[in-house]
Amino acid sequence: MFQHILIPIDGSKLSATALDLGIELARDAKARVTVLTVVEPFHLFTADSEQLASTRDEYEEHARSVAVRHLAEAERKASSYGVSCDTVQISSDEPYRAIIATAQNKGCDLIAMASHGRRGIDALLLGSVTTKVLTHSKIPVLVYR
Repeated sequence: MFQHILIPIDGSKLSATALDLGIELARDAKARVTVLTVVEPFHLFTADSEQLASTRDEYEEHARSVAVRHLAEAERKASSYGVSCDTVQISSDEPYRAIIATAQNKGCDLIAMASHGRRGIDALLLGSVTTKVLTHSKIPVLVYR
């Protein structure tokens, strides 16, 4: 069975559900978890409303503080289930690469993550981090929808 599960989160309701389910899986498998959040760097040209309304420093401080809150909540949840939990916060333009690299660097044997299930033009325009992880990862990936 699995011994070390990476759970990437993005602060969405769906990733919170994947976090809960991933922690339950870890508890049942007597595994430990690493919870990861990837913060995208500030971009001058963007459609992200958080970045449009902020300066670089404001955006980066806000993004870091939000990530810290999400990771602290993940640690509390894991602790309440009796699951050992490490947290990682990374800044990257390519979240899928950061997810795969973290799983490899931490020695994870499973990535458990959410998928927003975007289809059609939304999937083409926005891309899918989950699809990219599935495509490029050599580590098994469990997708919660």
